[in-house]
Amino acid sequence: MNSSQSQQTFTDEFAKVTRHWRTVVDAKLKAIGFTLARARAVRLLSQKTCGVTQRELADELEIETATLVRLLDGLEKQGLTERLPVQDDRRTNHIVLTKAARKNVAEVFEVVDDLRHELLKDISPQDLETATRVLQQIGRRLEEIRYS
Repeated sequence: MNSSQSQQTFTDEFAKVTRHWRTVVDAKLKAIGFTLARARAVRLLSQKTCGVTQRELADELEIETATLVRLLDGLEKQGLTERLPVQDDRRTNHIVLTKAARKNVAEVFEVVDDLRHELLKDISPQDLETATRVLQQIGRRLEEIRYS
């Protein structure tokens, strides 16, 4: 296989694995009342001590603000997040997890961690380190391309 064919095969496999991962994670999370998008938002918010603005959250999740608004509406209906007005800027809200959400975060982590363990259990630590290094290199290159 020549270099061009190897690159094509790699990107095709990478795209396929990424889609499958998202599909499987989403299905497992639905069993506990989450979608992948909601779980990503809740997980990210759980790592913030004082909440984030909607814009910051959209940026970190790499989604459009309009998409985030719908996502937050759903999370609020589930009682998992609140929008708190920023004192000095009435146009801005901080997004925070509710107390009820804290127990859900642990369950989300557990579902994803269990799935990750099941997926990677037969892959050696050395192979995982190599794959991680390659993916990080690809990620850096994508960022360069994105902003060039």
